[in-house]
Amino acid sequence: MAKHKTPGRPPAMTDVAALAGVSHQTVSRVINDKGTVRPETRERVLSAIAQLGYRPNEAARALVTRRSRLIGIITTQFVNYGPASTLLGVQVAAKQAGFYVSVASLSEFSQETLHDAVDLFLGQGVAGIVLIAPVIEVAHELHRLPLPPATVVISSAWTEDSPQVSRVGVDQRAGARRAVRYLVEQGCKSIVHFAGPENWFDAEQRREGWLDALAEAKLEPSLEFSGDWSASSGYRMAQELLSAELPDAIFVANDQMSLGALRALGEAGVRVPEDLLVVGFDDEPGSEFFRPALTTVRQDFENVGTSAVELITQRLDGREVADRIIQPELILRHSA
Repeated sequence: MAKHKTPGRPPAMTDVAALAGVSHQTVSRVINDKGTVRPETRERVLSAIAQLGYRPNEAARALVTRRSRLIGIITTQFVNYGPASTLLGVQVAAKQAGFYVSVASLSEFSQETLHDAVDLFLGQGVAGIVLIAPVIEVAHELHRLPLPPATVVISSAWTEDSPQVSRVGVDQRAGARRAVRYLVEQGCKSIVHFAGPENWFDAEQRREGWLDALAEAKLEPSLEFSGDWSASSGYRMAQELLSAELPDAIFVANDQMSLGALRALGEAGVRVPEDLLVVGFDDEPGSEFFRPALTTVRQDFENVGTSAVELITQRLDGREVADRIIQPELILRHSA
């Protein structure tokens, strides 16, 4: 009679082999989807795996295949739409590519917290690391980190190139330029900017795109206000704007600040788009239900995640890699 697992310990590959009546090599071929296994044998092995609740030992598999299936992701505890959507995009893409993920969510980006996160992942034997870097402080620490060869940074800009890492990012500057060009095409001459925090790459790049489009049209920059990505800061900036002469349009650096701005404008009796146009950035879920529906710039976070995982895989395979810069899309709705 075949022996199965010993009570009190997790099931092993040998237990699966015994229950299915095959060799452990056959079980390995089924799990790794390699080699030729007869359909009826594969079904017996899968049935034994399900019956025993067997889970492959990823550490042992990595030793055999010399390829870990674990990706480490370093991100922040910011709840903003961009970083959160980027994290989700990487997690989904990693799963689809057969990787597991381990996430280090940092309350702040500092030399100590970044080093601790990288050390943790190296101790876990990750195949590679994805660093979601929305703020400028990360750039100053990058070259000090003991990063593995398969490292990808997700950021819209960077202060210095590094041969250690590849970069994936949405072209925030091009997206902002496209949005402001559209406002110029609608006849707008004075276009105010509601900017994000100065230490965010996205805010910096969107501001540069605003300035680019104005320079192309030979228009002088109008007023500029600084917010913190929140709807409340958009509301505050719009209230400050109402004390001056109304511009033709407002280019807002994200949709949440646009939401607050629209609320303040509506309370003051300013009609959008009749009295002025408003364009946001992100196309976050629900922006089509703002009042009025928000014209905004859409970022393809699914593409960002897929590109990051593809670059990790290419680096693991020793192939040459190139940075991926993804173009955003202007979504036209009623606010402009």
